Amino acid sequence: MLLRRRTTSYFRNLTTETKQGSDYSKDQNFTHILNEICTITRTKPRWENTLLSQYPSFNFSNPNFFLHYLNHQNNTFLSLRFLHWLTSQCGFSPDQSSCDALFDALVDAGACKAAKSLLDDCPDFNPKPASLENYIRCLGKGGMVGDAVDVFFRLKKVGFLPLVSTFNVSLLACLKVGRTDLVWKLYAHMIESGVVGSIDVETVGCLIKAFCAEGKVFDGYELLRQVLEKGLCPDNTVFNSLIAGFCKESQYARVSEILHIMISMKCNPGIYTYQEVINGLFKRKKNDEGFRVFNDLKDRGYFPDKVMYTTVIKGLCDMGLLGEARKLWFEMICKGLVPNEYTYNVMIDGYCKIGDLVEAKKLYDDMCDRGYAENVVSYTTMISGLCLRGRVDEALSLFHEMSRKGVARDLISYNSLIKGLCQNGELVKATDLLHELLAQGFEPSVSSFTPLIKSLCEVGETGVAMRLLKDMHDRHLEPIASTLDNIIVGLCKEGNVAQGMEWLLKMISWKLKPKEQTFENLIDGLSQEDRLDDILIVLDLMFREGYRLKESIIHSLVSKFCKENFHFPKLCLEEFGERN
Repeated sequence: MLLRRRTTSYFRNLTTETKQGSDYSKDQNFTHILNEICTITRTKPRWENTLLSQYPSFNFSNPNFFLHYLNHQNNTFLSLRFLHWLTSQCGFSPDQSSCDALFDALVDAGACKAAKSLLDDCPDFNPKPASLENYIRCLGKGGMVGDAVDVFFRLKKVGFLPLVSTFNVSLLACLKVGRTDLVWKLYAHMIESGVVGSIDVETVGCLIKAFCAEGKVFDGYELLRQVLEKGLCPDNTVFNSLIAGFCKESQYARVSEILHIMISMKCNPGIYTYQEVINGLFKRKKNDEGFRVFNDLKDRGYFPDKVMYTTVIKGLCDMGLLGEARKLWFEMICKGLVPNEYTYNVMIDGYCKIGDLVEAKKLYDDMCDRGYAENVVSYTTMISGLCLRGRVDEALSLFHEMSRKGVARDLISYNSLIKGLCQNGELVKATDLLHELLAQGFEPSVSSFTPLIKSLCEVGETGVAMRLLKDMHDRHLEPIASTLDNIIVGLCKEGNVAQGMEWLLKMISWKLKPKEQTFENLIDGLSQEDRLDDILIVLDLMFREGYRLKESIIHSLVSKFCKENFHFPKLCLEEFGERN
């Protein structure tokens, strides 16, 4: 009906002509032909190939005919397809009225991409400013925020200023897709256009959210204070953004302040607001405080939802407080909140981490019995737990079971098993699993290589480990410090002290801090080879990293230097004393 209202005005004074110039209204066959063409284009898949031959004498190129077709068909996408056919096959050149009608219909249907293609295909078409304003809203809903901003500047050229509400819709759309740069560009356009006095609290709320998204939460907070001083109060989503931002900054005094502001402004914090607070506390390892807020929330009459219960249960499991987590588990069920797969996996993971695989298996079986499908998360949780406790054969059995049951393995499941196999000394199987991971098309992570490199160095296969390290480098994966520690210690054990020295210097240049034991292994190896100059270099680097020498190493070095009649500077002896 909306399409018909939109297009009716375009038909009021139209004359419809046949190919010979007669009036369509006097042609009794016109309505019949129009109906037939609409039916054909709606029902036949390749009508473009036959339509001209079916109606050889019909004048398809008359723009008035297209308007009748658009109104009668009442399907914007078919009408757009029909227009493309007309322009390519019939020499049709759509006029302003045809384009206006189709463009408005596409915008009303939310077809922002189709509306954009119409603009691109008809460069001479200039929609009415009001139509372009609706188009901006359509683009925002479709996530095409860059195009929406371009339309604002197109309207500026013709002297048309959209409503503040249109700006707000676009600002929110930019925030939704993470384009804070466009938020500030639009806001600058609002200032230049002189609408600052009309900016409402919704606009300011968007700016506060943009600050928070960019990590400038204190700037957002200052803007909130200015808004409150004017007697305005943004909605809860703005407060939630500030709370989430301050939680990331561990500014919990500010979080408390914002909660009090919300209450004083009769903008009472909802369950989602407290969810942000509790989630932020647990993410920052402030589990005790998160648990306290959760209990306080219940005491004040709030009813936590399943997500909040799961968040707190996970926090308690991370603290190793499985007893408290289990109490919440049953409390949640008693309140009619049925645990989902994620809640089950949180508890299973908690039991695995404390080594209670019996309870973990019970929960796993219970989850399956309740009809939850076994998925990659549940399998990986059990595989990780079994590997953690050295039960690698059972973990490997579960890994193979995933394939039999059609559960797709992911990178985490491969990495968990590779680590477990390495810890169990089964390096051949671990290497085979890494090759399988690569053959399956997965992009390996640092965790795919690190356990293997460590284990290979421990068993004297440092050369193989270094080839894996090169493979990591070729894949643009940056090794962690302990991986290079393992390489250096492995080289020292194999007597390749000079190469170990080279890796130490690389490590320092990459801003990675070696372990104290790495320095000690190098000093021991260099001492055995009487490389006294290199020992002084290693000592200097060691002291710069803040380490101290053990007394036994000091005695050994002094004895070594004296025995070799090496000129051991007095300064070094003084430094030994100062550093140690």
